Amino acid sequence: MQKIILITGATSGFGKAIAEKFASNGYHCIITGRRSEKLMEVAHYLENQYQINVLQLTFDVQDKTAVFEAINSIPNEWRSIDILVNNAGLALGRDSFEVANLEDWDTMIDSNVKGLLYVSKAIIPWMIAHKKGHIFNMGSIAGKEVYKDGNVYCATKTAVDAISKSMRIDLLSYSIKVTAIHPGAADTEFSLVRFKGDESKANNVYKGYEPLVANDIAEITYYCASLPQHVCINDLVVTCTAQANSFTLFKKD
Repeated sequence: MQKIILITGATSGFGKAIAEKFASNGYHCIITGRRSEKLMEVAHYLENQYQINVLQLTFDVQDKTAVFEAINSIPNEWRSIDILVNNAGLALGRDSFEVANLEDWDTMIDSNVKGLLYVSKAIIPWMIAHKKGHIFNMGSIAGKEVYKDGNVYCATKTAVDAISKSMRIDLLSYSIKVTAIHPGAADTEFSLVRFKGDESKANNVYKGYEPLVANDIAEITYYCASLPQHVCINDLVVTCTAQANSFTLFKKD
């Protein structure tokens, strides 16, 4: 089998765009997500459009048992995974610390931190056995600087930053690359999820400037993965031109 990429959270946004970018360049794709119908749609599109093979795994990264059961069910011919993209994650709510919802905090920690750890822990032994691999951890500019009402979301993405650094050290002797990508404002389902379906609030986030889109991150991910074996981009912060850091945006009237 040709090169294989596994992408979590592949039903929309960055994950879906990354799957399409790599499929268009001949990668076979293992795509995961919670929405089986959406996964099926993505799989059929990739297979028909790019003549590659797609393996679908339906699970929630928050569920440790489900993660390991799904990944351990992967057939042997699919286990030579070249690239793992830990993309699944979310923001829920944007509230001051004292009024924030505890369930939102739990969900973000379980998805953004624990989910990344579970999937990585399941896949890394195969990469070690094959003495190759490239892990991409999708962080956020929110993991570089905390912004008002970001509290636990920022904390989870700071954790992704730290985990990526420690992974890079621990996996160095196995020739496994680790790249952390930290996007800024990007027009995906992110804000719609954060504001729990409130389209007005979600759309207002991107008014007055041109944000990143999912394809921007897909192109960057593919570029990083296409470099020579001895070259690794370790840490990459990506914003649109109108954004300077996690809390400074220039919006036109």
